[in-house]
Amino acid sequence: MMSRVISIIGKVSTVLAISMSLYHLYTAAFGLPEAMLHRSIHVLFTLVLIFLLEITRRSAKEKAKSLWDAFLILIVLVALGHIFINYEYVINRYPYVHPLTRWDYWLGIAFTLILLEAARRVIGWALPLTASAFLLYGIFGHLLPDLIRHTGNSIELIVDQLYLTTEGIFGIPCGVSATYVILFVIFGAFLEQSGTGQFFMDFATALVGGARGGPGKIACVSSSLFGTISGSAVANVMVDGWLTIPLMKRTGFKHEFAAAVEATASTGGQIMPPVMGAAAFVISEFTGISYINICKHALLPALLYYLALFMAIHFEATKTGLFGIPKEERPYLGQVLLKKGQLLIPLMVIVYFMLAGYTPMYACIYATISVLLVALIRSDTRMGLTKILRSLEHGARNMLPVAAACACAGIVVGVINLTGLGLKFTSLILYIAGNSLAPALIFTMFAGIILGMGLPTTAAYIVQAALLIPALIKLGVPVIGAHLFVFYFAIISAITPPVAMAVYAAAGISGSNLWRTGLAALKIGATGFIVPYMFVYGPSLLFIGEPLRIILTIISASVGVVVLSAGLMGWFLGEAKLVERGLLVAAAILLIKAGLYTDAIGILSLACVFVLQKFRKKTLAISKFP
Repeated sequence: MMSRVISIIGKVSTVLAISMSLYHLYTAAFGLPEAMLHRSIHVLFTLVLIFLLEITRRSAKEKAKSLWDAFLILIVLVALGHIFINYEYVINRYPYVHPLTRWDYWLGIAFTLILLEAARRVIGWALPLTASAFLLYGIFGHLLPDLIRHTGNSIELIVDQLYLTTEGIFGIPCGVSATYVILFVIFGAFLEQSGTGQFFMDFATALVGGARGGPGKIACVSSSLFGTISGSAVANVMVDGWLTIPLMKRTGFKHEFAAAVEATASTGGQIMPPVMGAAAFVISEFTGISYINICKHALLPALLYYLALFMAIHFEATKTGLFGIPKEERPYLGQVLLKKGQLLIPLMVIVYFMLAGYTPMYACIYATISVLLVALIRSDTRMGLTKILRSLEHGARNMLPVAAACACAGIVVGVINLTGLGLKFTSLILYIAGNSLAPALIFTMFAGIILGMGLPTTAAYIVQAALLIPALIKLGVPVIGAHLFVFYFAIISAITPPVAMAVYAAAGISGSNLWRTGLAALKIGATGFIVPYMFVYGPSLLFIGEPLRIILTIISASVGVVVLSAGLMGWFLGEAKLVERGLLVAAAILLIKAGLYTDAIGILSLACVFVLQKFRKKTLAISKFP
């Protein structure tokens, strides 16, 4: 009997997931409801689906747990139904002035606790514990030392902020999730069902598979393409890694290096335009800078990241004498493009409509429609009703962790705004850093890495946007530079031990040691730690400034990241000795940093290594043939 009930619940969850996607597509196309209503509907879909899917995963014997989940669903329905039924009262009341009714008070508390539990189930303990700590701060912060003390808030005031306004759970993070992010997640699901992921892999194989270290370069190219859509480093590893990692191992790459390449390549997808895992919308909402301009500013650092990774693979393959995939085992580029090249059109559609001035919502809708149209061209990519419904279902399911994280992050932001902690934290950072930019950047970097280790990228960024970014802006960092600096380190935490989720996933596929894989990922992904400092001190890396300066910056930074990879991998024209590696790394940092004098010294250091290695090669050649 219980198994039959679970089967029915599974079908209900499928229908609900499809309905969630259809609702968001419809409202994006024909107009969004008022913010509070739209966001609460978004959260309703999210929480009910999370608990329904939990029930379907349980065995028939776990009846008590399933009944508990059903009870939580009932409370969610009552808590959000209370907002829907009394909507005029909710939007017309004066927050913090009108006292809460008994229903407002207890339903608000119950709803907040259930949200924390739902987030714990889909993204783990880190964010719910962080949000809980902020809740405790909101209640008991008046008992803390002067530097972070606030005047005190009643539980009623906190419930009011979080549950009945758009300054808490239903705040900006939830709004971005409900308005933009879900559309791009649905778009990614349609691309996946149309076979675009496999096309990316075939395209990368045909393009670079025959080069030295071809399988590693395949991972670099395919993960940059797929990662920008998936928005998750771990998801990217699990999609691409099952093919690329065994392929790298089979052609001679060490287990740790193969896993590190896939983890690093998958992590960088979130900083790669045009989609950037949809996180660009959150940055856009906080900064007021248009989405297309966010992508423009992020483009060069992302390309530098992948150029450094590509060259690290090349130098490692050259050093160890590895070659590419044999010609007979890889597809021809022309055939791949002829057969499935049309699957690139949806990405072009997004870029075109964004450049044409359309909203991200319309650009995404047109791009999603284009997936269906281009898939019709060939029978093996054609999407029937079953695949369309599966895409809608998977889009909603893939959205649940992001939506739960954004709603949960709203608790943090709500408490920060209510207590004024953001201003206090800005003062604290400025005090610790002594009003100096370099220490503030280092402090922010470590905070970003630590937060990013346990939180999803979007949530880690949101918390820092409220706490850390104002201090950087106060120290003179351009707004976009400050936000991207924080965003990059929230992302790079996926390959930073001890909690490096992308490394864990890749090492699991490779069967490699976690720590050795993590250290290898740090080495080949080192550019990700350096470039954020460079665009803070030299905004021309973000396409800010005069065209000539930007062009010179692109050239010097590109040479710099290639030289950095050479120094870290220990190979340039040949094997690099310790002194030569030091000179290469120093030259790289000087070249990446914008400036005439730094570039000149960097070129001089690089020339020294070039001469040393040429001389050594010549000496070896003479000794072999006296």
